[in-house]
Amino acid sequence: MKALDFKKLGGLVPAVVQDAATKQVLMVGFMNKAAWKKTLKTKKVTFWSRTKKRLWTKGETSGNFLRVKKILADCDDDTVLIFAKPAGPACHTGNKTCFFKVVKC
Repeated sequence: MKALDFKKLGGLVPAVVQDAATKQVLMVGFMNKAAWKKTLKTKKVTFWSRTKKRLWTKGETSGNFLRVKKILADCDDDTVLIFAKPAGPACHTGNKTCFFKVVKC
């Protein structure tokens, strides 16, 4: 694989995180180059917080780290799918996943 393309979205790539065991989507975040490198180095999912304007490793305050098991890049090298082992709920609300709100359609 060539390097990820951080240029398309202004320096960020979306990162979809799935539970490695259940395949349930846990959360979606964004990574810049520094977050990507830290994720690869530590094997803990790290994002770029667009609101706090800093790196944050999921679980740094809660202890609910997402430990990387496998990473796939999409065909355009501008989005990643991360299979991780969660150490607890992924959502800050205490839910296992951030995707729990039913939308009427």
